[in-house]
Order: sequence, then C-alpha cells, then structure tokens
Amino acid sequence: MVHEIILAGFGGQGILSAGRILAYAGMLDGKQVSWLPSYGPEMRGGTANSSVVISDNPVDSPVLNSCNELIVMNRPSLDKFEDLVEEGGIIVIDSSIVDRDVKRSDVTSFMIPATKIASDMGNMAFANIILLGKLINERRTVTIENFEKALYAVLPERKHNLIPDEMKALKIGMEYI
Repeated sequence: MVHEIILAGFGGQGILSAGRILAYAGMLDGKQVSWLPSYGPEMRGGTANSSVVISDNPVDSPVLNSCNELIVMNRPSLDKFEDLVEEGGIIVIDSSIVDRDVKRSDVTSFMIPATKIASDMGNMAFANIILLGKLINERRTVTIENFEKALYAVLPERKHNLIPDEMKALKIGMEYI
C-alpha cells in the first residue's frame, strides 16, 4: 500500500510538524517514507503544506503531483489541492475553518470541527492531531503505537508533557463520525 498524503493549511497550524510526525511513525512501522515541507516566506499565517509518502516499496520521489489522502485546514488549501486527490481518495477537512465540503463525488470526505474541538480541549495545537486521527482510522496509515513514539521523537522534550493529551486528541479524531 502506498499512502501519498498532502497536509495543507496556514502557517502556525502545525502542518509541517504533523507531516513530520506522520512520516516518522511510518518509518517506525518499517515503511519507506519521505517528507517534503513547503511554506511561504511569511510562515505564520501564510500558506504551508507538506507531502508525505509512506510505502512498502522505495519512494521514487517526494514530490507529489497527485495524492490519495488529503488533510486541509483552510479554504485556500481545499481549493488548491482538492483536484489532486485521486479517485477513491480521502479528504479530511477542518470544518471549523473551511466553509465548504468537497465538490467531487468520487472521493470520501470528512468534515470535522477540529479547531473547535481542540479549543474546547484547551489547546488549539491539537487540531492537526484530531484530523490525523481521522485519517489514520480510515486508512490505517500508521499504527497508533508508533504514532505515539513518533510524538516523543519529533516533539521537543519541553512539549512531552502534552503527549497524553495529543493521544486523546488523536482518539477523538479517530472516533469522530
């Protein structure tokens, strides 16, 4: 199985970190991975996206011209990347920020108010983890055990105290209907 994933949103939403955590978890699962971050010069508030490939076979290129999994955390990202999702793919959308669903009928989409849920949890930074939870649940992208290990490996030690709550956020996303 090849997971070709694009995560996209505004700078400051943890898009690059989410991609890095996902790629690291894939590596811990014994898969071949690539992670390619992309962001505008303005960083926070500008556009940001990252491409992640998790595969049983070597990854040919980290550059994605299409994907089978997409997470979007703002409307411009949905407008930009929706058409890159292959038929049968999945799109996970932060409906707290994005005011529309997909226009296509050949993909599966999930509208999750991740930013609102994260705010209710007391930490807006959990929104990306909630969306990742839904993706992981639907596509079995990585194992939960290795996702947690990846959090410890990727996040700075000063943020390790947040990991139990990050795992709660992941579970909320996984169980969101």
